[in-house]
Amino acid sequence: MSEDTDQQLLEFPCEFPIKAMGHADADFAEQVWSIVTRHAPETPTERLRTTPSRKGRFVSVTVTIEAQSRAQLDAIYQELNDHERVLMTL
Repeated sequence: MSEDTDQQLLEFPCEFPIKAMGHADADFAEQVWSIVTRHAPETPTERLRTTPSRKGRFVSVTVTIEAQSRAQLDAIYQELNDHERVLMTL
């Protein structure tokens, strides 16, 4: 997909939910929050939402940011995907 096509799909700035899944460890949500807010520091804490899996072994962490650019989103997803405790991102 080209940069021109990306610009047609998203208009920046825009609200954008970033989701990361991992094991339901005590500080997983804080790890995700730390990564996301390193790239989007103006994000208020009310934008953090966690959802445990049915059996409680995993957790989904969603942080909705005001995305400023495709490069910003790429950097967030790259850092999340590189993190050893993140199993999947959406």
